Amino acid sequence: MTTEPTQPEVREETVTVWNGRLDIRVKTAGSGPPLLYLHGATGLVWDPFLAHLAGQYSVYAPEFPGTSAGDPDAVHVVDDLSDMVLVHEEVIRRLGLERPVIVGHDFGGMLAAELAAHFPDLPGKLVLLAPLGLWREDMPVASLMTASQDKVPGLLFHDSTGEIAQAALAFPEDPEAAVAAAAGMVWSLGSTGKFVWPIPDRGLRARLHRVAADTLVVWGREDSLVPVGYADEFAGHLARSTVAVVEDSGHLPQIEQFKQTVAKVEEFLR
Repeated sequence: MTTEPTQPEVREETVTVWNGRLDIRVKTAGSGPPLLYLHGATGLVWDPFLAHLAGQYSVYAPEFPGTSAGDPDAVHVVDDLSDMVLVHEEVIRRLGLERPVIVGHDFGGMLAAELAAHFPDLPGKLVLLAPLGLWREDMPVASLMTASQDKVPGLLFHDSTGEIAQAALAFPEDPEAAVAAAAGMVWSLGSTGKFVWPIPDRGLRARLHRVAADTLVVWGREDSLVPVGYADEFAGHLARSTVAVVEDSGHLPQIEQFKQTVAKVEEFLR
């Protein structure tokens, strides 16, 4: 039975890469085999899903350049997606991770797939949670960058008025902290959006066949941001893949349906 995890001690280290031009902040927690987590477009949040993983793995969660508090200009150092893939490969080497499990959500899922395609021997296993990266005209992907504030909850959650969604979407009560959090999320969307705007397709489809790792593709059945049809689209281009569809969930299955998602991920990794 999957239970809500206790929050582990989260540490932070800085890894300098790209010929000394980039300082990447990495949140770490837990012990065990290495697991790299690549966050989505709205930035890194240490949620119950990561806390659960840290109960079994040494979790390393780098913050995407530009999304770290106090260092917004880091996103300007790299302009090309292929170079950003190299940046993250260098981060993995600097951290000394050997064949880590790589888990990526949303934009981080696209980045995880690109890493596995560029460096097939890098990941031990791969978990893609509703990744960006593909485009079909009959299944358009929505944009958080251009969505009005009242539309965002419905794009992220199936039950956008439920307790789980409201807790995840809540800003701090302190007005200054709330403004800082809102500004940080907007800048995070801009930093990641730089590499996917206006259409999140940078040719990944042609590279997915290079992914050698066993891959789990997880999708919320009611995802309004990236349609669930992309689960089979990804799987169709991956040599060794399994699809897991999470019921009653939108774009954040690891939050909206934590127990269901954890059970599927655990079964795959086991």
